[in-house]
Amino acid sequence: MKVLYGEGIANHTGPESCVGSREAVGEALTGDRAGQPLSREKNEVLGADAVTEAEGDTTLGDSASPGRPGAVKAPGMHGRSLSGNREISGPTIPGEGWSAMGRPPRSKPLMNGLEKSDQPVVAVKSPNTVEPSATEAMERRGWADGNTGQSSTHRAQTRTGVSPGLDRVRKAASRDKSMRLTTLMPHMDLALLRWAYFALKRDAAAGVDGIRWAEYGEGLEDRLKDLLGRLHRGAYRALPSLRRYIPKPDGRKRPLGIAAIEDKIVQRAAVEVMNQIYEGDFLGFSYGFRPGRSQHDALDALCVGITRKRIGYVLDADIAAFFDSISHDLLVEFVKRRIADRRFLHLIQKWLKVGTLEDGRVTPGSQGSPQGAVISPLLANVYLHYVLDLWAHQWREREAGGDMIIVRYADDFVVGFQHKVDAVRFLADLRHRLEEHALALHPDKTRLIAFGRRTVAAGGATGWGKPETFRFLGFTHISGRNRWGNFLLLRKSRRDRMSATLKAIKEGLRRRRHWPVADQGKWLKAVMVGWMNYHAVPTNYPALAAFRRHVARLWIRSLQRRSQRTSTTWTYGQRIIARWLPRPRILHPWPNARFDAKYRRQEPDAGNLHVRICAGGAQQ
Repeated sequence: MKVLYGEGIANHTGPESCVGSREAVGEALTGDRAGQPLSREKNEVLGADAVTEAEGDTTLGDSASPGRPGAVKAPGMHGRSLSGNREISGPTIPGEGWSAMGRPPRSKPLMNGLEKSDQPVVAVKSPNTVEPSATEAMERRGWADGNTGQSSTHRAQTRTGVSPGLDRVRKAASRDKSMRLTTLMPHMDLALLRWAYFALKRDAAAGVDGIRWAEYGEGLEDRLKDLLGRLHRGAYRALPSLRRYIPKPDGRKRPLGIAAIEDKIVQRAAVEVMNQIYEGDFLGFSYGFRPGRSQHDALDALCVGITRKRIGYVLDADIAAFFDSISHDLLVEFVKRRIADRRFLHLIQKWLKVGTLEDGRVTPGSQGSPQGAVISPLLANVYLHYVLDLWAHQWREREAGGDMIIVRYADDFVVGFQHKVDAVRFLADLRHRLEEHALALHPDKTRLIAFGRRTVAAGGATGWGKPETFRFLGFTHISGRNRWGNFLLLRKSRRDRMSATLKAIKEGLRRRRHWPVADQGKWLKAVMVGWMNYHAVPTNYPALAAFRRHVARLWIRSLQRRSQRTSTTWTYGQRIIARWLPRPRILHPWPNARFDAKYRRQEPDAGNLHVRICAGGAQQ
């Protein structure tokens, strides 16, 4: 069999930043699709076994062509079943083929014999002729009888069903980026609402209705059917979000909006429908609240971009009060560029304008999207996609005079530049762009600093001292050197975040002081494992060791305060610390290793830096 591959071959080798349209890849890389076979040469074999077709094709039919001897249609089962109705040969006929010893023949099937699942016709290659009748020589492969009513969709690795309707929405949206989809509400069916219910957090706080997840699950089917009926006949009414505040690491409080349980279910279903549209539109450097992407993916992309591109300046930017400043009119206009279903748009407008309930008073929503709502992260990504991402993408292509990278996670983003003049002009244009769309940069959290390998080399040569650092996603990024003196991007856990976590642990130990030592150890172990699972990145081992040391000291002192005549000594404390507290170790691979493994390339010139690294999107 000959297989020719002709797709996915990189053809761009220039040094400029290539940031064209992308196909669901990460920041700073090109597409990584493997090639598809252009032709297949097959020989005609009568009675060959059935081969299931890709893409879930369930077309049935008799493909036996006249004039082909042996092309008989035999009964069989559906091709992909692994249990029951195995393919077996027919029973042996007594008296035929018996040996001289009187033993019956073996039931081994013939090599070219027809079995239960054999297909009537095997596809062959077209003959090398140009006559009109030549097209009749190649016929479509037939299907076995039995189990023809089964669905053509198969479960994904998440063990959840794949909706064929949503799959068609995704394919239609990806084929035409300017298409406005008009029929989305029919996809909000009972199965999707049921899936959305089980996708919610079990221990989430209740909204204004006071109903929690487990309570709503009593009589779930009847509740979901009633919700579905109200949703499609226009009787569904969104409830105000319950206003709550949580402390921020800097001492301030972050406002949250807790939606009612039915609003959460409908919003989660709407997010699943909208993801089929926008996941193909979002650019590669957008990482916040997207399926299959995490904070560490954004951190890896940033590290790879800084180390592999010629970056000398970094703009660490943050949008002030972003979720509270979103313009409803602009957001609806952005959504209308891809969605034309009036009922679906009206549903989004309900959630935006329903407002919040605080101290018994309902405040209608005039702007912003409440943090904590299920649909808020997706709406925020849509808003920033049109306000920031597409604009920055065009600015990099048209205005940048050197290398430029960008990584965005929600409203926090980092932009790297090769030249300072590009960084200054971009910052000025960015302020003007955000002001046009009712947004503004945070004055204290937005900084333009010198950062990168050139800064380290210049500082070492002139004695300027250590370069400046910036913070992103819980880590302080530092320009450093490895043991061989080369540039190395160091990442260290933020000191203020670690101090806030230690204060919370100290308060938790105070509340659990009466617990048995084993129960306290189990709780501390769970807290430390969760913290280390995020912060255990390369170059951060000293922070991990310091965190464990501080937690151990807090625990021993808490045990000593349980009584004035305590018997808890430091020797005993070391034994329980070794028993319960996990030792620090690096859990995450190096950023470039994980980045290359996740977005690996198969082209012959994958080693070319400018083909492999195109910050922010795929090459044209």
